Amino acid sequence: MSEVAGEFRVLSPYRSGSMADLFEAETPAGERCLLKRPRSGFDVHPACLAGFETEQMILCRLAGPHVPRCLGHGEDARGPWLAVERIEGRSLEAIAAGAPLPATEVARLGVLLADALHALHRQNVVHQDLTPAHALLADDHMALIDFGLACHGDLPDLAASESDGRTTMLGTPATIAPEQVIGVRGDPRSDLFAAGAILYRLATGRYPFGKSASKWNLHRRRWFDPPPLRALNPQIPEWLQEIILHCLAVRRERRYASAAQLAHDLAHPDQVAIGERGRRLRRGGPWLAMKRWWSERGLDAAQPVRPARQLERAPHLLVAIDTDDHNVALAEAIRTSLQRLVAHDPHWRVTCVSVLEPSIMTEQEGGDAIGRSLHTAKLAMLRQWAHSLHLPEDRVRFHVLTGGEAAGRIVEHARTAHADHIVMGARGSSALRRYLGSVSARVVAEAPCSVTVVRVPQVQET
Repeated sequence: MSEVAGEFRVLSPYRSGSMADLFEAETPAGERCLLKRPRSGFDVHPACLAGFETEQMILCRLAGPHVPRCLGHGEDARGPWLAVERIEGRSLEAIAAGAPLPATEVARLGVLLADALHALHRQNVVHQDLTPAHALLADDHMALIDFGLACHGDLPDLAASESDGRTTMLGTPATIAPEQVIGVRGDPRSDLFAAGAILYRLATGRYPFGKSASKWNLHRRRWFDPPPLRALNPQIPEWLQEIILHCLAVRRERRYASAAQLAHDLAHPDQVAIGERGRRLRRGGPWLAMKRWWSERGLDAAQPVRPARQLERAPHLLVAIDTDDHNVALAEAIRTSLQRLVAHDPHWRVTCVSVLEPSIMTEQEGGDAIGRSLHTAKLAMLRQWAHSLHLPEDRVRFHVLTGGEAAGRIVEHARTAHADHIVMGARGSSALRRYLGSVSARVVAEAPCSVTVVRVPQVQET
């Protein structure tokens, strides 16, 4: 082919989908990319063009390694075109061919998928059509593709404008969320349901509600639970079933409040609070479905939540505690600050951390045993510190960070755990602290989020 689209040279057909045709292309610099054109013809649904325009609008506003870069767009005699970065990677669809996968591998892939979703939602975008084919494992991260059905919190929903939300389904039957079936769009928790469906397939080899596009199959997820994963694969641990069924909750408010919370639980299964959901071996029967049908009648009128607003309501608060500092007044002041921060956010989560820095004792012979003992002691002190707050078990996590100095480890953990706010105390000044610099000052300077440094007022001598 010798076709040219703008400054891009079209090389050969790459793939044809139901809504668009993809071509291999080349940038002016000689780099390979993909060029997309919407399907055309009398038999093509208007949603194809709407989806193309949606993808063009949204991709041009997205940034980061989890999405393909928009390289250019325009229109010629053949119609509109969109040039995007070609991401080399293996799709989760190809990986799922080897399912069921070990629980540790499902969790690893799930963390990468949730990280990608969180990066997307932070940019005020919901994918709305997350499937294994639309997630690519590229090096050490996951990239999401195909944004034709996506929603941006600040842009018109063109895909919805071409659908009545009832007879025309916007999504893929295998992964579509219950609220999407009845036309509710734009809620980031719909993507978390789809992520749960993908993890369910990786763990069991099948989708929670199959792949049928029949009206019954689409609507039954509004009232029925999927079969428990452990009933299909007894090797699946309870913590993984707890996490996946949490994603697949019928009502949005009963799922994870953010993809960051999902990523954290998958990365730290020992911190997952296992309840009836994780131990379940049978799904609920018709009576439970009847009760849900009755209680879900108001779902039709429920309004979506803008992605950015949903994340604001679900902050991850990282509380850094120096367990070696026995300043009772400072500890109480930190607790008070934390209580104020969570008072107005309905979906908060708290992670309490302490740092176990390398010492002469842990580096000598037998240091591993000493280190484990110190780690256990610090973990117990963290739990004791939080005990008087009476935080719900499923809302709080505890971690002892090792392997470096305090400020660096706190900042690193805040970045990888997608913390939205760090709360920590400021100890009293001293000549050595003024010379070396305080931990809190460095955290404030380097943290990827807001930091509250709590200080106990000093009594002025008269």
